[in-house]
Amino acid sequence: MIRRHAFALLAATAAVAIVGGLAGAAKAAYPERPITLIVPWGAGGGTDATGRILGSLMEADLGVPVNVVNRTGGSGVVGHSAIAEAEPDGYTIGVVTVEIGMMHWAGLTDLTHEDYTPLALYNEDPAGLQVREDAPWSTAQEFLDAVAADPAGTYKASGTGQGGIWHLALAGMLQAAGMEPDRVPWVPSQGAAPGLQDLVAGGVAVVPCSVPEAQSLMEAGKVKSLAVMSAERNPTFPDVPTLKEATGIDWKLGAWRGIAGPKGLPDEVTQKLVPLLEKIHGSDEFRDFMNQRGFGMVWKGPDDYRQFMVESDEALGGVMKGLGLAQ
Repeated sequence: MIRRHAFALLAATAAVAIVGGLAGAAKAAYPERPITLIVPWGAGGGTDATGRILGSLMEADLGVPVNVVNRTGGSGVVGHSAIAEAEPDGYTIGVVTVEIGMMHWAGLTDLTHEDYTPLALYNEDPAGLQVREDAPWSTAQEFLDAVAADPAGTYKASGTGQGGIWHLALAGMLQAAGMEPDRVPWVPSQGAAPGLQDLVAGGVAVVPCSVPEAQSLMEAGKVKSLAVMSAERNPTFPDVPTLKEATGIDWKLGAWRGIAGPKGLPDEVTQKLVPLLEKIHGSDEFRDFMNQRGFGMVWKGPDDYRQFMVESDEALGGVMKGLGLAQ
């Protein structure tokens, strides 16, 4: 009888060990099914393009499909909500963009960076200060001096819609220079391209878009860049100084993109995805893709990315309040 009980106990212990081992194996096997990568902006744009190359390279390494899904609408609210509200199991992640630090200030949503598990920041395109090649200013300081001396608002700017990232970049620069954020009147446009065309035509005096967006017109001798609003010069445009170098003003802002999941992603998911994303970021295929299209490359892991989003949110909120755009 004792022998029978001992055998039963050993069998039960072995069964528990096997089940525990299988459960551990199941956890270690992530991912076991397709992953959805949500892009909160439309097909064909920069966020879509970078999201798709990342998804393709992730798929090749993970061995499961990574399906890129565009969820548009609500000025980015729909897609960002879909990422934040997904089950935190690692099977729905997405591209979070600079707008996450703008939408809640504008009263469009309650979502903030706190609703996500940050995985990796992979792109940032700092704002530049583009003027016509024949403009009377050779430096960013000369431009600011001209603006300060002209309270009538003679010099206008464009490059995005009212309250868009490039509008906020210019307004923040003016604030940092001790002027009203609306000192340079903003002319809304459908993006940097039409804004730059208006610049060349003489309709506006400045377009604070990213320097790569103005590259073709710079090469054509129609536009020049006076400064870039970042901590370092763009290696593709080494002759364009940072705003701090040109003026002493330490103001930095730009458009950015990163990968994140809903809040509460398990450690086994982040431990799988973060090293993979870092490996992809350093690959020749990804770097060639980004460089050929003029996308700025940056790498920040989870902790640095989280802090970056906090700082971006604070900067954007301050400018939007100054412009009267915060709710």
